[in-house]
Amino acid sequence: MKTILVTCAIILKDDKVFAFQRSEKMKLPLKWEFAGGKIEPNESEIDCIKREIKEELNIEIHVTQRLTPVTHQYPDFKIKLIPFIAKYNSGSLILKEHANYVLAKKEDLINLDWAEADIPILNEFLLL
Repeated sequence: MKTILVTCAIILKDDKVFAFQRSEKMKLPLKWEFAGGKIEPNESEIDCIKREIKEELNIEIHVTQRLTPVTHQYPDFKIKLIPFIAKYNSGSLILKEHANYVLAKKEDLINLDWAEADIPILNEFLLL
């Protein structure tokens, strides 16, 4: 089974963090995640995450740090999730694919029902 390379961003705004709920139409419906998407051919990880956030959320971000990638096997696909910490720069948030979002305190993120691949990333972030 091919591994899908995906970037995601932990987006900080002021003293809070964005989390996004997947829509009912997406794989892993209504699970929470850090937004992002698939790396296109010849695209860098940083270019990918900036493009995906602009496409999905209509906002601009500034990437500040790369965290530890996570490889996770779901029942019907395998993902390598490459996480970044980023700061919100500009733009009005518009959900183009997701059902909902929260802007929460870091310690409150643990209360959400996360997609399995995002859990190790959340745990690493909470230790920072």
